[in-house]
Amino acid sequence: MNRRHVITMVVVLVLAVAPALAQAQEKPTDQRPQREKFDPTRDPVKDLASAVALASKSDQRILLDVGGEWCPWCRKLDKFFDDNKDVGEFLHKNFIVVKINFSQENQNAKFLSQYPTIKGYPHMFVLDADGKLLHSQNTGDLENGDHHDHDKVLAFLKKWAPTPRRS
Repeated sequence: MNRRHVITMVVVLVLAVAPALAQAQEKPTDQRPQREKFDPTRDPVKDLASAVALASKSDQRILLDVGGEWCPWCRKLDKFFDDNKDVGEFLHKNFIVVKINFSQENQNAKFLSQYPTIKGYPHMFVLDADGKLLHSQNTGDLENGDHHDHDKVLAFLKKWAPTPRRS
């Protein structure tokens, strides 16, 4: 292969890769997980089993977030975690979040029957890394007027976050 062919191949390769490199540089640097939706087709038993496997390896607790896309306060809570980066980062550092759908399409009654009665949505259950229930949280207690209260939500998460292991 002569020098001219090599130069032509390099130019073609650069032109082919350049758009992908430019697009990759435009992506935001925030690496937090995207908000998952409440999905009536998901299997909460499998989702919890996956969370237990992950939590036991990562020294995190599990937060079951029960609600539905129909629920305005569920959407407000999701937006709260997006808008309050300090709280959202603390949440994802210390908890594996599992969304459990409750809607007309699927109430997940059998799965939820193993937990205390839910009086309103969203509702959160804190589980240890093995999936054992530690706490049932009415999120109405974390509200202030028409929004979730930053300090109340953060205090709740801090109270139930796993204690760091000592070396």
